[in-house]
Amino acid sequence: MAASLVLPKLVGQRIKRREDPRLIQGRATYVDDIKVVGMQHLAFVRSDIAHGRILSIDTSAADAMDGVEAVFTGAQIAELLAPMPILTPFPSPDHRAVAVDIVRYVGEPVAVVVTADRYVARDAADAIVVDYEQLPAVVDPEQAMTGTPVVIHADFADNLALPFLPGGTGVAADFTVDDTVVDQAFADAEVVVSQRMVNQRLAPTPIETRGVLAHFEPGKGTMTIWSSTQNPHTLRTFIATMTGLGQDQVRAIAPEVGGAFGAKINIYPEEYVAAALSKRLGLPIKWIEDRSEAFVATTHGRDIIGYVDIAARRDGTVVGLKLRLIADIGAYNMLLTAAIPTLTMQMASATYDIPAIRATLTEVFTNKTPTAAYRGAGRPEATYFVERAMDMLARELEMDPADLRRKNFITPDQFPYTTQMGAVYDSGDYGKALDLALQNAGWADLKKQRDAARAKGRLVGLGLSMYVEVCGVGPSSSFPSGGWEYAQVTIERDGRISATTGASPHGQGNETTFAQMLADQFGVPLEHITIHHGDTGVVKQGIGTFGSRSQAVGGTALHLAGGKVKVKMAKFAAALIEAHEDDLVFEDGMISVKGSPESGKSFADVAKYAYVPVPLPKGLDPGLSEEAFFEPANNTYPFGCHISMLEIDRETGEPTLLRLVAVDDAGHLINPLIVDGQIHGGLAQGIGQAMIEEFRYSEDGQPVTGSFMDYAIPRAADFPRFELDNTVTPTPVNPLGAKGVGEAGTLGSTPCVVAAAVDALSEFGVKHIDMMLRPEKLWRIIHGGQP
Repeated sequence: MAASLVLPKLVGQRIKRREDPRLIQGRATYVDDIKVVGMQHLAFVRSDIAHGRILSIDTSAADAMDGVEAVFTGAQIAELLAPMPILTPFPSPDHRAVAVDIVRYVGEPVAVVVTADRYVARDAADAIVVDYEQLPAVVDPEQAMTGTPVVIHADFADNLALPFLPGGTGVAADFTVDDTVVDQAFADAEVVVSQRMVNQRLAPTPIETRGVLAHFEPGKGTMTIWSSTQNPHTLRTFIATMTGLGQDQVRAIAPEVGGAFGAKINIYPEEYVAAALSKRLGLPIKWIEDRSEAFVATTHGRDIIGYVDIAARRDGTVVGLKLRLIADIGAYNMLLTAAIPTLTMQMASATYDIPAIRATLTEVFTNKTPTAAYRGAGRPEATYFVERAMDMLARELEMDPADLRRKNFITPDQFPYTTQMGAVYDSGDYGKALDLALQNAGWADLKKQRDAARAKGRLVGLGLSMYVEVCGVGPSSSFPSGGWEYAQVTIERDGRISATTGASPHGQGNETTFAQMLADQFGVPLEHITIHHGDTGVVKQGIGTFGSRSQAVGGTALHLAGGKVKVKMAKFAAALIEAHEDDLVFEDGMISVKGSPESGKSFADVAKYAYVPVPLPKGLDPGLSEEAFFEPANNTYPFGCHISMLEIDRETGEPTLLRLVAVDDAGHLINPLIVDGQIHGGLAQGIGQAMIEEFRYSEDGQPVTGSFMDYAIPRAADFPRFELDNTVTPTPVNPLGAKGVGEAGTLGSTPCVVAAAVDALSEFGVKHIDMMLRPEKLWRIIHGGQP
């Protein structure tokens, strides 16, 4: 037998993404690339006021235009679609896909046009005249809580949404130890630091806007819907429910998705309308969001006010924390809107062993675009509030911010650790991550560099932050549509491997990481493995990709399915080789007796035998295909430490980020190169929030940052070279030991950068600056004004 090539182990290697060639060569297929014979285009007429009563809609000019197939008002759409469902289990105001009588935010749909030409559709939409009785609008959540100047939904007094979690009182979901314990902790404290902080509203702005193509085939009674979505199986479920079809009659496909960042978890009005009208008209219906629509029609992120009080002894021991959260959720509850701020409460303990915490949350309706998940989804807000408070406490106590944090860490021997908020942290070694970050940054030398720069009149500051987040979103008890994931692994007749996964990657690199896992599991080349995803007609079941769960949950399901196939394949190989299956090894494309490679059979030969098993081994059925569901017992909790150096121009107030050092711990890494890419992206968005991103409204609810002319996103030139490293603390929650890393960069970077800006301006007595770090704001501080 000729010697075979020894295949390297691939898990843990920095392998380039297999997905990238088709993406960078323009050979990928997105929703807008898909064409179906007879396809029609949708255009939406959207409200241009924040709050008003619809008095009339004149569609006559649009109806008369050549090429217009149909025009529908909200009242007509309401005959086809019930109010849109949500996944949070409490009362919510009705939310129609197209407004019927009242509009509640700029961008809300009020009418729909169907034409064969997209440009005609837009012209027809522009020809529709809507007459409104304008109503007062409210955009400040703290003002909205008073019920003035308007109550947006009649059944929700003072614009207050109801609690997401049981045990809430009134309108505030409430997590707390005994009130007397918290009150006593503050009474006994030697130092109390208090601050109101704003985690401002952001627009997700993925490079590909949303899009949908729905194709109902009356002859078959089936619907195929292509959408730029993060969870095609969830889309299938809701489209079937809303259109009166069975789930077996709906096929949902997520082709290539050009970024999502949580904003494409939601099932949107446009998807429901496209599906309903395709069924109603018997025609394929496509809608592609333009960028102007995206700024007002796609959900926003963040927008939480935090009132933070932290109590400590003079030696730096934190004895208590109070966190009062006010979340501006916009005009409606979307699929998961109300759940996102509860994650901010859940993570209030951060990385610290704080004995007494009171956290309350009030969610408020305003006349703005609804909020939902945005990279990190509630966890960056918690990290920001707690880390800023820790920084302010360190400054009050004149302690090194690293020393204060170290003093209060949850220690490795305390894991699994149940926080005051009820979360059960799986594993952690926060001191190890801090030490490595300090070492890589050269913390002592960095402080000397800062002080030397200050001696020359420069405004230079340092920032440090820790973070821990909830990832690997898994237990069904914590996620209303189910927390498991599904996979199927099939060895084809020629020995190649095809696998399906219910995870739906859109930049996570799972086609690469999952293939790495299977290549090592079966001892075959990476090139012999294909990963299928994003199509409910191919992948039987699935939940989707969000909350950094694809590797920890989806990867584990794949690993389990692969293990089942491997056991069966070993039985077929044992029959061929005439050996015991327990003595066999899979390596280098061969299956052989351990220590006797010459006894082996090729992977392809064993696969061929499994499909033509003559004779059929006793106790076996033909074929090599197995599936697995995996539901973890807990979420995972990755963590890390970020350090920054920032300079502010004394003359202009312009901030420049000089260094960003990040140490992250996501457990075992399948592909460190992909992990670095995920962290780079998260850092860009976290730094973007700190320095240049903010979605703003005028007092009457008009967006004032509704295009890239006004809403800035960071560019490569805005960043220094990121200095990345990692520690490895495996999770016991899954057999891979993987925790998840897709959102890590957004958590540590934001408070870290703001802390550096505050430090740079310390000579002016600054203790806190709300984001974003607008140069004008910083200039006013430098020149004697208020931020």
